[in-house]
Amino acid sequence: MFFQHVYDKSLAQASYVIGCQKAGVAAVIDPKRDVDTYLEIAKANKLRITHIFETHIHADFLTGSRELAALTGAELYLSAEGGPEWSYEFPHHPLRDGDVVLVGNLKIQVMHTPGHTPESISFLLTDTPASDKPVMLFTGDFVFVGDIGRPDLLEKAAGYQGTQRKGAEQMFESLKKFAALPDYIQVWPGHGAGSACGKALGAVPSSTVGYEKITNWAFRFAHDKEGFINFLLADQPEPPRYFAMMKKLNKINRPLLTEVPKLKDVSDQLMDLLRQGITLVDTRDKTEFAKGFIPGSINIQGNNSFNTWAGWFLSYDKPFILLAPEDRHDDLVRKLMRIGLDNVLGYVPSTHPYTQAGGKLQQVSLITAEELHHLQQANHIQIIDLRSAVEYKSGHIAGAEHLFVGDLPLRFNQVSRNRPVIIHCQAGDRATIGYSLLAAHGFTNVRNFSGGIQEWTTKGLPLVSSAS
Repeated sequence: MFFQHVYDKSLAQASYVIGCQKAGVAAVIDPKRDVDTYLEIAKANKLRITHIFETHIHADFLTGSRELAALTGAELYLSAEGGPEWSYEFPHHPLRDGDVVLVGNLKIQVMHTPGHTPESISFLLTDTPASDKPVMLFTGDFVFVGDIGRPDLLEKAAGYQGTQRKGAEQMFESLKKFAALPDYIQVWPGHGAGSACGKALGAVPSSTVGYEKITNWAFRFAHDKEGFINFLLADQPEPPRYFAMMKKLNKINRPLLTEVPKLKDVSDQLMDLLRQGITLVDTRDKTEFAKGFIPGSINIQGNNSFNTWAGWFLSYDKPFILLAPEDRHDDLVRKLMRIGLDNVLGYVPSTHPYTQAGGKLQQVSLITAEELHHLQQANHIQIIDLRSAVEYKSGHIAGAEHLFVGDLPLRFNQVSRNRPVIIHCQAGDRATIGYSLLAAHGFTNVRNFSGGIQEWTTKGLPLVSSAS
């Protein structure tokens, strides 16, 4: 049997290539959209991709299943569970609980494991030449290492009211199926640490059924359904705004993108594009952005969180430009592809085209921990904590108001335009995004405590909790 784990660090998303080397065929489970990765794996191992599986209609990334099928001729095998509302709207082979699909000598059995979503399925794999016993379980967003899939996303991110309680109840029942499996079976989940699809995912890429039954919090509530539901629904992270679009695009017959696009240099057109209101996304490090940025631009650093924050703040029906050097394009475009943000008009390599055309850069107004501590008790300032609700509750600067950075564009009215405003997050990344958004919307009274809670606590300065 051939097996390869493919991991996208930017979305903490796992996909899998499994193959029967004797038959020369392979299957891909939950492929990302830049599918050249799988084509290269198949070619290097003399395999032909014939099957493509998905565990559910994903919310956190745009799958490459249809792109991969278009390039290889492989067949799509997708869930038919959960009812008509959760049906895929393009041709595929429907899968139900108990169905078996053969990929050469590999046997893949379908388990319906609702909870995260109604149509969620897991795949139990048996390598038949080696044994008649199953050896691997591909769980998607059902069971992670140390955690389980959250059932609140349909309600919070996609607007399906009243679904999170039902999803939690379904998850409780699905875990009984999982617990009944042999302890030795390997568990290969759809996500790892850092994913917004759970709240405490482990960093280890795989596990076993037995290990999860011992260590995963969910199995401590095996005889306490209400306790399980309350714990599962409490303190889940804020779902990125783009999740709703992913639920839609992964279900419908959308346009395909079968190769990684090349970006066009729009330096000569930059001033006209900015006058037209086209958004400029500055992907530089926050320290470089602070030294000098093009007015109106948004700083979303080109790190592993780039596509997540792009999904929070960029519109799917409006074009945008990237400020990024050419050697960063392939990585950035792939990250945008993975969440379906395809409206990239082009790029500028630096701020020079703007300054050469007569534009004047702005600088971020920074404040130190000592300065903030001195001003902390002043009634005439507003301190805003841009972290998540869970982070804020666990400990925040006295007097700071909570306003999650992802909600900032919807809550500008809660930011004073008259008093001095000081914003911060944990270590500066989110605060710089917030500063750029506020500056782009005309706020001139904002200072960025870029060191954030990390610097505050390092200097021994106190925090208060929400219970204080």
